[in-house]
Amino acid sequence: MATVTFDTHKFVKTLEAAGLPEQQAEAISIAVRDSHESVDVATRRDVDDLRKDIDSKLEKMELRLTIKLGTIVMLALGAFTALSKWIA
Repeated sequence: MATVTFDTHKFVKTLEAAGLPEQQAEAISIAVRDSHESVDVATRRDVDDLRKDIDSKLEKMELRLTIKLGTIVMLALGAFTALSKWIA
């Protein structure tokens, strides 16, 4: 996961330029920084990597299911053929 880059000094200066006292600007800056540190942010690359992983697993599962289904069909046809000979 990516981290959020936060320039506390620039943020404080922006708040001070807007008229907030330095002590309040610093307190707000610390609160915002702390909130950013507790958040995990997924990047587009994280999502793409996850999608590729899921696609890969689905392909493997699809192959296994295809093989199992083919085996079931072959067994059913074999049983039907044997039953047909036995009835006739």
